[in-house]
Amino acid sequence: MSDLDVQIPGAFDPFAEANAEDSGAGSKEYVHVRIQQRNGRKSLTTVQGLKKEFSYNKILKDLKKEFCCNGTVVQDPELGQVIQLQGDQRKNVSNFLIQAGIVKKDNIKIHGF
Repeated sequence: MSDLDVQIPGAFDPFAEANAEDSGAGSKEYVHVRIQQRNGRKSLTTVQGLKKEFSYNKILKDLKKEFCCNGTVVQDPELGQVIQLQGDQRKNVSNFLIQAGIVKKDNIKIHGF
């Protein structure tokens, strides 16, 4: 009966590496740039996930001057502070954040259409 003492390997978990990477808190923080459709041709661009050490109001002021659009900073209970801009400014905002050195290109996710 000692032949039954052979150990059987455990089940293979294909997501073990992904779960291990996600467990590191803040290992890969993304800035999400999204577009929300309002009514008709009107749209709203939202920027979420910037680090808390940045002054959102100063970034918003520069974005508004650069792109000639209106915007605001909204406090969301789940997402924290979110920058909202009028119009489809996804590419403009991502280029601005990269050139200003606020975010690296690898850490920006552009969502929409």
